Amino acid sequence: MTTLAATHPSHRDSAAFRAESLRIGGERVRRERTLDVFNPYTNERVGTVPLASVDDVREAFRIGHAYRSTLSRYERASILQRACALLRARADEGAAIITMESGLCKKDALYEIGRVADVLTFGATEALRDDGQVFSCDLTAHGKKRKVITLREPLLGVISAITPFNHPMNQVAHKVVPSIATNNRMVLKPSEKVPLSAFYLADILYEAGLPPEMFQVVTGDPREIADELITNAQVDLVTFTGGVAIGKYIAAKAGYRRIVLELGGNDPLIVMEDADLDRASDLAVQGSYKNSGQRCTAVKRMLVHKDVASEFTERVVEKTRRWKHGDPADASNDMGTVIDEAAARRFELLVDEAVALGARLLVGNRREGALYSPTVLDNVRPEMTVVREETFGPVSPIIRFGSIDEAIAISNGTAYGLSSGICTDRMDYATRFANELKVGTVNVWEVPGYRIELTPFGGIKDSGLGYKEGVQEAIKSFTNGKTFTMPWG
Repeated sequence: MTTLAATHPSHRDSAAFRAESLRIGGERVRRERTLDVFNPYTNERVGTVPLASVDDVREAFRIGHAYRSTLSRYERASILQRACALLRARADEGAAIITMESGLCKKDALYEIGRVADVLTFGATEALRDDGQVFSCDLTAHGKKRKVITLREPLLGVISAITPFNHPMNQVAHKVVPSIATNNRMVLKPSEKVPLSAFYLADILYEAGLPPEMFQVVTGDPREIADELITNAQVDLVTFTGGVAIGKYIAAKAGYRRIVLELGGNDPLIVMEDADLDRASDLAVQGSYKNSGQRCTAVKRMLVHKDVASEFTERVVEKTRRWKHGDPADASNDMGTVIDEAAARRFELLVDEAVALGARLLVGNRREGALYSPTVLDNVRPEMTVVREETFGPVSPIIRFGSIDEAIAISNGTAYGLSSGICTDRMDYATRFANELKVGTVNVWEVPGYRIELTPFGGIKDSGLGYKEGVQEAIKSFTNGKTFTMPWG
């Protein structure tokens, strides 16, 4: 088998990783080309992983394609259950790795470990679920005394999965767990910025009994290996989570194969004039700054009715000032860094541009390396870049509106259509938003990002092709349907 996996100390030792080799056909081969992983807060090297070549990727697909899993439903569920137990027992260690390579604060990293455990739990449950349906055929004058039974089978080829830097372990879990539950084979390329979390989860799955041929991890320069991940003849499905430009490139390049794209978002939190402003401002702050604002479903725009905008803004500023940010390893901090200094510089520039065009900076826009402070902007207009495009960081732009018609128009006025949060107690408002917002999710009295790991998740327009993630929906995408008929009665 081919597994580009980081070797690491025992679970009792340091969380730092170093790897300069890969396993091919069960033998360890020295790797000359490597990729360094850095801590965004300290700029220290915290790991070294192999830099895969195109030939390495092809070998991984060859091995995956040649393997056919015979694991029963019970065996697949048991592997996922054991992996869940192992991960929960090592939650602090797993969270330390997430924090170390991504800069996410300890609170967010521990929360992510819990979410990964949820994915494993739901995957185990779904592996046991009978996915077939039975149809009687003698329902019309044209029918016969027969039964039709539906089946779901693994794909003939390999699943190619590509994951981004945010949620470095949970994004991986949402790809691999449905693949395991359905007896598929997957080759994963995690973001080159956060590969250690993917290796950590892979090692736990192997320890839980997963045949390594069912899940291989390759790390490398996307400029070198991305096309092979998309176009290899042994790939049946490409599942990608990440930016719009790359998603559209995959769609154009993939050819005659299934693709599932979960792309960016520009999600609004809409606050109506009847809203409880304390509750709404809590949601605004949490939705903007959790995970350092690096979520496709983070609150990217706050659309606030003009009658309550001033009071709402005061509350958001007050709560933003209390949101502690700094050293990600400090358990008292609410937010760590963003993924790197380049990202922080981009947020700084976008905010400066908005201020130059008339927005008011109320708090924040301070940067030190990859550390960027929670930021509130008022008097933002919909055409400003900070809200027209996706600002993937801890920035809270406030846009004022005068009617529900205007709120809906502003919300729908971007290229994205992922999710939304609504703050109102009026059912007529909630119903209109549910019916008229061009998004994949409408959450009333919740942040746009709210979901559980089982439920359908995904967007439309530039946020995706309408296919959904979430364990149940991914299982549908990761399988082929077949019908079996027989005489009956």
